[in-house]
Amino acid sequence: MKTNSLRSLAEAIADFWSGYVDPREDYFDEDGSRWLSLADVSKGGGGFASINESQLAEIRGQCRALAMHNEFAINGHENRISYVVGSGYSYATVARRGRSPSENLIHSVQDVIDEFLRINKWSRRQQEILRRKDRDGECFLRFFTSPEGRLLVRFVEPEQVATPTERLNDPATSFGVLSDRDDAETAIGYWIDGRFVDSDEIQHRKSNVDATAKRGLPLFHPVRKNLRRAEKLLRNMSVVAEIQSAIAIIRKHRTATASGLEQFVARQADYTATSSGGQVRRFSRFEPGTILDALSDTEYEFPASGIDASRYVIVLQAELRAIASRLVMPEFMLTSDASNANYSSTMVAEGPAVKMFERLQREMIDEDLDVMRRAIRTAVRAGRLPQEAFEETEIRAVPPTVASRDRLRDAQADQILLKCGVMSKETSAMRNGLDPEHERKQIAKREGQEKILRK
Repeated sequence: MKTNSLRSLAEAIADFWSGYVDPREDYFDEDGSRWLSLADVSKGGGGFASINESQLAEIRGQCRALAMHNEFAINGHENRISYVVGSGYSYATVARRGRSPSENLIHSVQDVIDEFLRINKWSRRQQEILRRKDRDGECFLRFFTSPEGRLLVRFVEPEQVATPTERLNDPATSFGVLSDRDDAETAIGYWIDGRFVDSDEIQHRKSNVDATAKRGLPLFHPVRKNLRRAEKLLRNMSVVAEIQSAIAIIRKHRTATASGLEQFVARQADYTATSSGGQVRRFSRFEPGTILDALSDTEYEFPASGIDASRYVIVLQAELRAIASRLVMPEFMLTSDASNANYSSTMVAEGPAVKMFERLQREMIDEDLDVMRRAIRTAVRAGRLPQEAFEETEIRAVPPTVASRDRLRDAQADQILLKCGVMSKETSAMRNGLDPEHERKQIAKREGQEKILRK
């Protein structure tokens, strides 16, 4: 009686459990991550309010793994760097609007900027800044002053910026950022390795979030599942093709017995090997041009002839297009397959990719100029520059050209602007990747040599 009761109870529990449906299942993806509700989005920060510090660290870890191991993610990161940063930006000191500084002051400020670019390896650092922003969703730069009065820039890892344990319940210090209680966009300071650092010493570059969000989100966060699926699909396609192509021939013996088949295989073997477990393996060599003769009850199949990878390639391309659409880039920039794209037509000035890259360049210029101004302030405080250096001059930055260029047409347009007096020779030189000061010296040197020859 007791056994029957237990059996009935077990069956009832099994029926109940098999019919149970978690109402939250519809709101979870295959990796267990929850969808963002509209209520979360309305809290501010573009849905960022629904993510806590540990979840952000997990997302960052996933995207870092993709940036290290996923070939498509690596290609996407590298192409963004190549087009947005390229060979590096040019920076020139000019007179501030409405001011007339001396040439000596402009040259002195330019020397400080050139020195800053050199000692901080700025061209390489720019590339790493963009890689970090895309990979981690943010980049922290910390500023130091050398004993000689020079500004030094160093990176701070995102995981170093975290809320101290004693302040976990204070919303103003969430995510390791102390913000103004009345202005979420104003950061007062950062908690780095448990120590408070004033915001004057930090530049926080974040991306893919609203201005009110305290931290950034990685570039590939929305398509990380697509990247993993694309990688797995490519791997599975390759493995299946490898297995199929590795088996050269399958012989079917319709009427042979097991012992007869074993004897046949032993007679046909050119080489026999015994494994450590005692298993005997036999191999046959088929030279090029080998002709096989078989009895009527023996049938040969060639598995490699049935491989059709094109069916899976279409699926793979669909996944990659979804990833490319997130980057606002042509598919060939993600796959390196230019067979279905024309570079000249995708990189015209009106193209979506060009517009996106130019937006990113404008954002980088604004953030870079803030760093250059810090370098000038540091030199002024150290007495290396006069106070008017910051008041009389400003820095202009010119990024590398993104759009496909017609050099002759560009040169003609520059010539018209120069004649009209709306563009300086320095700006024209920078637009063409030239150093105005160096070119000026070379021209003066050449003119001096020509005068000597004429005499």
